[in-house]
Formats: sequence, structure tokens, C-alpha cells
Amino acid sequence: MEKRPKIFVFDTNVILHDHRSIFNFQENDIVIPIVVIEELDKFKKGNDQINYNAREFVRELDKVTGNNLFENGISLGKGRGSLKVELGHAMTKEMSVSFYDDTPDHRILATTAYIKEQNPDRKVVLVTKDVNLRLKAKALMIPAQDYLTDRVKDEHIDVLHKGVRWIKVSEDMIAQFYQHSDGLLSKDLKIKRPNGNQYYLLQNRNTHIVARYNPHSGRITPVERRRAYGIDPRNSEQLLALDVLLRPEINLVSLTGIAGTGKTLLALAAALAQEQDYKQILLSRPVIPLQSQELGFLPGDVKDKLGPYMMPLFDNLSVIKNAFKPTSREAYRIEEMLKTEKLLISPLAYIRGRSLSDTFFIIDESQNLTPHEVKTIITRAGEGTKLIFTGDIHQIDSPYLDMHSNGLTYLTNKMLGQNLFAHVNLVKGERSKLAELAGTIL
Repeated sequence: MEKRPKIFVFDTNVILHDHRSIFNFQENDIVIPIVVIEELDKFKKGNDQINYNAREFVRELDKVTGNNLFENGISLGKGRGSLKVELGHAMTKEMSVSFYDDTPDHRILATTAYIKEQNPDRKVVLVTKDVNLRLKAKALMIPAQDYLTDRVKDEHIDVLHKGVRWIKVSEDMIAQFYQHSDGLLSKDLKIKRPNGNQYYLLQNRNTHIVARYNPHSGRITPVERRRAYGIDPRNSEQLLALDVLLRPEINLVSLTGIAGTGKTLLALAAALAQEQDYKQILLSRPVIPLQSQELGFLPGDVKDKLGPYMMPLFDNLSVIKNAFKPTSREAYRIEEMLKTEKLLISPLAYIRGRSLSDTFFIIDESQNLTPHEVKTIITRAGEGTKLIFTGDIHQIDSPYLDMHSNGLTYLTNKMLGQNLFAHVNLVKGERSKLAELAGTIL
């Protein structure tokens, strides 16, 4: 018997996550509950990515449907299934007893239950990024899953955690490495198919060498210890991070690690050390209010409201300034760059629509971005721009993202091996022993 296509019922958050999500389910059919359209209407106004996605999806939906009605579903194109907007349906008796509130989530569940009842010969699945809604659906014996298109697999997460590869080598090989200033061929070290800009720690019982694979020469070359604007690397991973941050030929970098490992500090120090090579140094981060407290609750104008969210970036800048005397040329230069906005700290929402040329752009806390938001940022990059994405994939504030689906994980997984990209995972916390302990075990 021929297996029939599945039916996927969408929650609103899937569309707000990816406005083209309806095109990623191959030959299977898509159902959009009418309450989802109603919810999208509330998100159309605004400058955030979810507002953009709401507007784009409605336009896409209008383009796909044209003058047709949804009665029998509308084809999404060759090799794809159909799309239908389903009107509301009453909750089942079981649902009425279980749920007292009439909410959009419960209406979506009721619609999914109706679709399942009407199609006993087909598998009906609710697609939602809301873990709680998935649990409710499963309790009602309704299959439910996360949006899987941009979700990174567990084995790839392990690669991101490692970041730096440890290679055991003989004393003779260490001696050869010191004799060749341009390094050794990867095959000499028995390294098969290394990724571009992959970093290595070559070690034996007596010593270790920090090295990098150069994709242009095909050689594993030693990494020299460097400092940037008064900041010295305190461990091997920080040494590697500073090396990649100071390399002009690498235009895209991801730095991951727990809080206090120095991700943002190193990126900012490297930016200041190279400020003559760029028209502007731009530091930004997504504004994720904690405990559902929107910006409107804070007093003052826009600058006052955004100040608390940008404070961690100013804290890192203060650390660098404190490495110099207040009267030093370096401290004066930082103040001058802030006044002229050559060094600009700004919320990420203000970057939309800009074209960034000759810019050193640091995006902090990028684990709170969706894959689509990361792509949008990268496509803003013009000639001479270097993008640094920093974050901790275990510390995500967005309710619909996790370590598998956030933009930082997605970016690193997709870009590994590209000659313009490099990734370093920082392991050892350097803020304090207490901060490292908390980041590791809490």
C-alpha cells in the first residue's frame, strides 16, 4: 500500500521563526489554523525579526493563494504538498475538561485534533517550537515535534564543543615542526581532510604546540603568541581566539564558551588593535528583556531604556581602559572613538537595513538569534567587513530556541570548513574562580 503524505499543522511561533517554513516539508501537506493568522496580525507592526517574519509570511501566503480559495488546499509548487487555512473547531470533551482557558494554543490543539479525526489514514503532526504545547499535544495523543529544518544534530554539537583538536605527536615530529617556520603538510601529521582554519594543539608528554591549518597552503602552521590593546591571552584557547580575530583574511568568526571565558573582551581588544584598518567598530547584541519586562516599562528616552541591555558591552570596554593609565594615549583614543561614533555600541534591531562596509562588527549573545536573523546580519556585510559572533549556547534567553536551533550553533555548523570562517570554543573561565565554577556546574 502506498504511503500517503503527512499533514503538518503549524503553530504561530514556527512562522515567526522562519517565514518560509511552509516550503520545507517536501511532499507533505500544511495546515494553518485560522487562529494563527489572527495571531500574526498582532505581530505585523514593529522592527524586530519576528515582526518582519510576520509581514513576509502574510505576503507569501497572499502570493501563493492569489484569487483561489482554501477549500481543497492550494499547491505549494512542484514536489511539494498543499497548503490550507483551517477554520476554528470546538474543543473535544477531553480538552474541555483538561483546559479551562480559551487560548490560541488550545484552539490550535482543537484544530489539530479535528484534522486528525478527519484523516484517520494519514499521520497528522503538530509543529511548534513551544515545548509546553508539544507536551499538551502528546498528552492528548496528538503527535507533535519541533521545527527541525534548521536544527543541528547532536553529533555536530559535539564538534562545536571541541573547537580545538588535540593531536598526539612524537618528539621527532615536534622537532621537525620547530625546524620549519612555515609548518608541515597536514599529511605529514597524518591529519585527513582538515577543515579550513582548524586549530590544533600538537602535544606529547613534554611539550605542546599551538597550530592552525592554512587552507591556502595546505600546511599546519605554528600560532604566535600575540596581545591586543593591553589584553594578553591567559590560556591556549584565548591565544587561538586572538589569533583568528587578528587575521584580516578571515572575515567570519564564531566564539563560543561559558560566561567569563573572555569571548567579548578578546573580540573588542582585537577590534581596537586594528581600528586603523576599519571605518567603524560596531558592538551589538539582541535585546532580550528578562521576566517579560518590555522596554516600555523602563523610564527615560530610547537611550536610557537601552542602556541596561548594553551595559555588559560597556563593562568589557572598561576592562580594556583600565589596562592603561587614564592619561594614556590608548585611553584617550577610546574616548575619542566613542565621541565620534567610530566605536559604536548599539542594539541589534538598529542594524536592519544597513550596509556595513569596512566594519569590525561584534555581535554579542548571538545564541539568542534565530538562524534567519544570523543570515540577515551576514548579508549586510560589505567589502572589508569582519563579523564576530560570540555567545554561550547553553545560556539561551529566547523561549523558542535551544542549543540545537539557535543561530550561533546553526552558523558554526554550516560554515565549518569554509576558508573565510573560523571557530574557537573557549573552555577555561578567566573572570574568576567563582564565575568559572558557576558556569561549569550550575
